[in-house]
Amino acid sequence: MTSFKLQREPLLALMVVALVLLVGLRSPVFLSPGSLANLLTDSTLLVMLALTQMLVIVTRGIDLSVAATLALSGMAAAMLAAANPGLPVAVVMLVAASSGLLLGLVNGWLIGYLALPPIVVTLGTMSVYRGLVFVLSGGAWVSSHQMPAGFIAFPLTRLFGLPHLVWIAIAVVVAMAFIARHTRFGRDLYAIGNAPHCAAYIGIPSARRLLWTYGLSGMVAGLCGYLWVARYAVAYTEIAYGFEFTVIAACVIGGVSIAGGVGSVAGAVLGALFLSVIGNALPVLQISPFWQSALTGAVILVAVLLNANGNRRGSRQILPLHGSTTPTPGSAA
Repeated sequence: MTSFKLQREPLLALMVVALVLLVGLRSPVFLSPGSLANLLTDSTLLVMLALTQMLVIVTRGIDLSVAATLALSGMAAAMLAAANPGLPVAVVMLVAASSGLLLGLVNGWLIGYLALPPIVVTLGTMSVYRGLVFVLSGGAWVSSHQMPAGFIAFPLTRLFGLPHLVWIAIAVVVAMAFIARHTRFGRDLYAIGNAPHCAAYIGIPSARRLLWTYGLSGMVAGLCGYLWVARYAVAYTEIAYGFEFTVIAACVIGGVSIAGGVGSVAGAVLGALFLSVIGNALPVLQISPFWQSALTGAVILVAVLLNANGNRRGSRQILPLHGSTTPTPGSAA
């Protein structure tokens, strides 16, 4: 299992580089600095959402409402900015992130404290949040001419040569890496995913951890909601429709186990980059975008097979609870 883990991320990184080079051989414009810069910028939202989804999946959960949370927060941010043109962008971003946090905490409370199945809860809230986008906007669009210039310009405004969008993504990557590797909160999430009952037995506050894990997922989705509508200068009822499946696919491709307890920041980032390369390469190669779903599905199946193979080679060892015994091979049951 250890060798599999060590090989997985470098292999995925090589695949991303190889894919970029192969597309570049077919169409050299893909390797131009401008094209690669656009690829990096386009991947940022998926990277950020995949990172928090990774933390959710590590706990044996799933957040299907992440794109709906993005849409609702993004619509709220666009409507707020349109109604108050003089409002600082920082305030709009704070409102978007806070609204996403609130929506995520609803998921976390239902899952953590009421012990409801994550897939059922987030499927339900996905529909509710999507409906609220329509209720909030009345079905109307917020177009670019209704949004303040600063609201639209912020994500792509450059700082030290890189757009704000890229710097925010880098900050999220660093924060998630620190949480996952160097905090008790992050270690507890892996313990919950590996053995939920054992985690409770040793005193991990699982309900509280799940509450804030889903809250964190919602907060990042809310921030991405502002970045999405500002990046594309439009807000409408079907923002990011179906994007939750792309986010989950990025995690699976990056080696995050749906069974919980296994996943890394590097893997989630590489999985998101891999899908972003595919999405940006198809138009360059003049391939129908409908093939993107088929290619993504095929890659997911391969990733699942690799994950299953890795789990068979070295399954996780769970320590027995106090008072129980674990028979060893050849011993009497």
